[in-house]
Amino acid sequence: MTSPGDLLFDLDGTLTDNYAGIAASIRHALARLDAPAPDDAELRQYVGPPLRATFATLLATDEREVVERAIAHYRERFADIGWRENTAYPGIEEALGRLRAAGARLFVCTAKPQIYAERIVAHFGFDAHFDAVYGADLDGHYDDKAKLMAHVVAREGLTTARVVMIGDRDHDLRAARANGIRAVGVLWGYGSAEELALADAIVATPAELPGVLLGLTAQSSA
Repeated sequence: MTSPGDLLFDLDGTLTDNYAGIAASIRHALARLDAPAPDDAELRQYVGPPLRATFATLLATDEREVVERAIAHYRERFADIGWRENTAYPGIEEALGRLRAAGARLFVCTAKPQIYAERIVAHFGFDAHFDAVYGADLDGHYDDKAKLMAHVVAREGLTTARVVMIGDRDHDLRAARANGIRAVGVLWGYGSAEELALADAIVATPAELPGVLLGLTAQSSA
């Protein structure tokens, strides 16, 4: 069997649905700053991108001090409660197991701070499938996902031609393109098919994911 290579997985919207915890924590931060909160339809677009960009938009400010205060309020709630308001997508653990059994190396590559990403991955038992978890640092050095992805590639000694990024938002695809990496978009998360149009492949369910990734590897090896 052809190995699916080295796989980088987004977390929110790809492995787990943490919308409830993220949305409630954003609203908590906005309330602490006496700022209005958007409704669910608007708020869903802010799940995935870095928090600094989210709060700069929601607060209509480029003042770093205000944005950092919002993030501190967000983390007050998220660190205690929000990260637990989370569910694993049905079938995702089975897909990870199949990919691991096929010889893939798996890594998490997420804009979520690494301290929370590691906690969530362990909480769902996904750490049995992943070689390592990479996330943003708390001070924002790796808020740019393309920069984080380049760090993962360099740290793990990966060959970009063998790497595929799997995510649910357009910033996952853009980061992959910036690093010369193929990308697969997933439709069970927060992004639409239109948002994911630039992906090398789009997958509707976790059960389809191993077959699609094996197919991409076979094409690149031909």
